[in-house]
Amino acid sequence: MRRIRPRSSWIPLFALAAASWISCRATILHAAETPARYTLLILGDSLAAGYGLDPSLAFPALLQKRADEAGLPVTVINGGVSGDTTAGGLRRMDWLLRRPADVLLLELGGNDGLRGLSPGATRTNLTAIIRKTREKNPATAVVVAGMQMPPNMGEAYGKEFRDVFPQVAKEERATLIPFLLEGVGGVAELNQPDQIHPTAAGHSLIASNLWVILEPVLRTLPPRTVQK
Repeated sequence: MRRIRPRSSWIPLFALAAASWISCRATILHAAETPARYTLLILGDSLAAGYGLDPSLAFPALLQKRADEAGLPVTVINGGVSGDTTAGGLRRMDWLLRRPADVLLLELGGNDGLRGLSPGATRTNLTAIIRKTREKNPATAVVVAGMQMPPNMGEAYGKEFRDVFPQVAKEERATLIPFLLEGVGGVAELNQPDQIHPTAAGHSLIASNLWVILEPVLRTLPPRTVQK
């Protein structure tokens, strides 16, 4: 004869199922409210690559540390390649933009200037990089890091080259950092023996200067959440 389970014994089963459903629902809602991580792409040359140093001491890694300390859900992608020019950076964009960038820090042009390349070509390449980035993600915030040439490149060339960066930033509605190496360039103790590439202390100062500009940009990105 089949034994019928007393009705009262079903109550714990229903309670367990209800508790499980509530717990699962709470987990789903919590996941849906988890802030998505933003991507900060640094497109640069040997300065971003941290030439002569462990990469952990270069300014991109230091920016990641600052973002983490500030509680900002940001992943810094270091797209620095030693010796790269604006033309080289433009060629790399399709590969780099496989992951759309929320913020682009454009740190290129120094090698163009040191090679005496046409400032007009540098300007054209920087503009093309920004437009290609925004084709992938129109909402990308762009920050242009300005660069200056040493006096031996000539006064006329130096001025024409220096003016490229504010011009591009204005025309493309980008945030401008007037001079990436402010307080570092030309300071012997903050540069390696070649007097071109910063020391760890130099990178630390660069990161501090950049963070003053980048933090407000990162904090004004439109909120979004991970949906699971």
